[in-house]
Formats: sequence, structure tokens, C-alpha cells
Amino acid sequence: MHSDPYAPHPEHKFSFGLWTVGNRGRDPFGDAVRPPVKPGDLVRLLGEVGAWGVNLHDNDLVPIDASSAYRNQIVRDFKKACTDQGVVTSMVSANLFFDPVFRDGALTANDPAVRAYALQKTLRAMDLGAELGAKTYVIWGGREGTETDACRRPDDAVVRLRDAVNYLCEYNLANGYGYRIALEAKPNEPRGDAYFPTTGAYLAFITTLAHADMVGVNPEVAHEHMAGLNITHAVAQAWEAGKLFHIDLNDQVIGRYDQDFRFAAANPKAAFFLVKFLEDVGYNNPRHFDAHAYRTEDHEGVKDFARGCMRSYLILKDKAARWNADPEIQAILTEIERDRPGVPIVEKYSESHVKALLAYSFDRIEIGKRRLPYERLDQLTIDLLLGVRDGRAAGTTPTRKAP
Repeated sequence: MHSDPYAPHPEHKFSFGLWTVGNRGRDPFGDAVRPPVKPGDLVRLLGEVGAWGVNLHDNDLVPIDASSAYRNQIVRDFKKACTDQGVVTSMVSANLFFDPVFRDGALTANDPAVRAYALQKTLRAMDLGAELGAKTYVIWGGREGTETDACRRPDDAVVRLRDAVNYLCEYNLANGYGYRIALEAKPNEPRGDAYFPTTGAYLAFITTLAHADMVGVNPEVAHEHMAGLNITHAVAQAWEAGKLFHIDLNDQVIGRYDQDFRFAAANPKAAFFLVKFLEDVGYNNPRHFDAHAYRTEDHEGVKDFARGCMRSYLILKDKAARWNADPEIQAILTEIERDRPGVPIVEKYSESHVKALLAYSFDRIEIGKRRLPYERLDQLTIDLLLGVRDGRAAGTTPTRKAP
């Protein structure tokens, strides 16, 4: 009996949030279709499907009004469930968007008492995560935004968020928690417009922080796609900056509301290039699936959803390896990047290079004649993704067996 080549293993670092596998299928037009499931049972579900990690907002696990004694009992039971299933808590966050107190934002709200409560709630979420062994803390400003800019100057919101993140970094240091703090962008929803709508906006913001080395980003596929952007480009920028601390994998039809589809369910080609990039550069942080099952599904369907997310990633990982090994694809890449003899290639600035560059006579007509067969390159990619090219030998296609 052959083992499944697309079965998940701990080294893949696949994780799911309690809010993802625990999603009950409620939407703005219809009530829940699945019964609530206790956190410990969700951990057992994750253990059953082969996930490595579990993530949570504070109130996914501990009710917002829980007593200290009740909170401690919940945490003990959850830790035992994780130990029993061999599932680690890899990331935590604070829910600063659900309760009505956050209707005007949390860390950027106009009311100073709301900002102070949001900060306190975040500190306690960091305490909770540290107790559970998490090393990544994600900040998603779900309500940090506006419907009308009459309510505040947007630069005031930037200052308030900077002050809050600096405070959290100091708390992290003071307690020795060792968190890497990841900021998550989204263009809109639930607010009309969100502050810091893209990953790039947060990368710029991080440079202004007192402890910029401690803070990175958590790009999400759906959030970049909502704005019609290329998720792989956003992830690549974060990686090149040394700031890709975490990633949320799901899928999304461009221009729609936040759909949180199973990974690669809507845009498999975009998902392929994202997986290829992560694997090519050796990304080794958690691969978190921030998605949920269709509203049509029951409890068994939630398992199918979770297995499908991981399976799709591993299939695309295999396709990426075949793409990298394909002789024809690699020959095209080599040709389009080939150096031209005698041309002073771009390098770091130096006096000698400037002289050589300014003195060189470029034949722009001849340079422009190099063929760039991107149509062929893209079709080879499609052939490979659709299974009519195995990617290990140039021009080969599987032989169809006679019926």
C-alpha cells in the first residue's frame, strides 16, 4: 500500500485558526448552519486531519466576560487537548473587532477609554499566547478605519497605532515573551475603508517603529485579492525586506467581499506561483489557512475543507518542483536572462562603473530583438498545472491509456 504523497506532515507547519474550522457558516443573510464546537474538540479535529498547529483570537478560546478561575480552567483543558493531539499553538491575536465597544475602532478609536481597553485586552492576549507557547502575535485592525473621514484626521490614527505597537513591543521585551509581531492588512470590510489597506503600507509603517526588528507582516491572499492586487508580489516584497513573519492562505475572487475560500479554490494559477515562491525561497514559518468551509457543509465537510487546503498546497508544491526541473522551462529562463558579451552589467555604484556605463554605446535596436517567449512559458505552466506535462523531461506528455 503506497502512502499518500500529498499527506501533511509536521515539517509543513500547516495551521488553522479555531475561528476557521469552528466557523458555523453564518453570513449577513443567514444564520448558522453548523452547531458550535468546543475548542478542545476543534483541536481533536485538527489532529485527525494531520494539521501541525492551531491559532486563535483570545475570545475564540476564552469568553470575553470569563472569570479568572474559569479562564484558567479553559486554558488548562485546551493545553491538554493540544498535548494529546500533538498540535502546537503557533499564533495568537486579540479580537478587537467583534464587541460593540470597538464600533469606531480599537487602537485608533477616538475615545481614549476604548484605546486603553483595547491595549489592555491585547496585553492579556499576549499573556494567554505565551502561556500556550505561541511565538507569533498577529495584529489585524478589523475596525481600524472609517466610513467618513469627518470623524478624525487619518494621520492621528497612524500616530495612535504607532504608539500602541511600540507599547506592545516594550511589553514583549519586559516579559521575555519572544514574540514576533505580524501586522495584517486589509483594504476594507468591515469598515468602509481600512487604515493600512495593503501589505506594502504596513512595510512602510514598520520602518517608523521603535522596535522595527520585532515587527513584520502577515499577508493574506484574500485581502490582497480583494483590492485586485498580486499576492505573490506582496509576499515577495515582505520576504525581501525580512518581514514575512506569518502568512494567511485562502482564496478569493478578485473584487468580491472577503470570501475566505479553501486555498487554491478560486485562483489555482495564482496559488501556484505563491507556493512556488514560498518553496523556492525556503520560507519556514507557519503556513496558516485562514479560510472556512462552504455554508453547505456539515462537520464532516469541515474536515474535507481542512484536508483540501493542505492537499492543494502540497500538490502545488510538487508542481513547483516539476516546473523547476522542466528542461524547456529552464532553457527559456536561461535565455531571457543571458548576459550580452561586453555590456557593462548593472552593479553597485563605483567611479569605474559609471565611466564604463556612460562611455558604452548601446545598440537599442539590436537589444530589442531578443525574443521573450512568455506565451510559450505561460502555456508550459498551464500544461503542467493541468496535468498534461510532467515537468521532468522537455516536450513529454503522459500517454493516455486505451479505454
